[in-house]
Amino acid sequence: MSSKLRTAAFIVSTLMMPLAASAADTTAANNGDSKPVAAMKDTAVTAKVKAKLAEARAGYTKSVHVKTTPEGVVTLTGTALTQDEADQAVTIAKGTDGVKSVVNKIKITK
Repeated sequence: MSSKLRTAAFIVSTLMMPLAASAADTTAANNGDSKPVAAMKDTAVTAKVKAKLAEARAGYTKSVHVKTTPEGVVTLTGTALTQDEADQAVTIAKGTDGVKSVVNKIKITK
């Protein structure tokens, strides 16, 4: 199961590469307007966090949702079975490149 999740994360990351190239081209055409690059960066950080959560434990990808702001603030929402699982998700998110801070809104189900 773990290898399937890694494969899925790899495929998602690979599919995002054309988006990154397109965002860079759009920014150059707009003479420095960084909105497309910021949107791509937010998406890339979100994808990195989700991939790390998937690698650590399959349940995270189904129950924890990730949202990233242009400033690099990641918000985790959803549910976890225990406080330890929620804390581990926060630790994983904090250790991801591009993340400046993490807001934990994960609810404990037990």
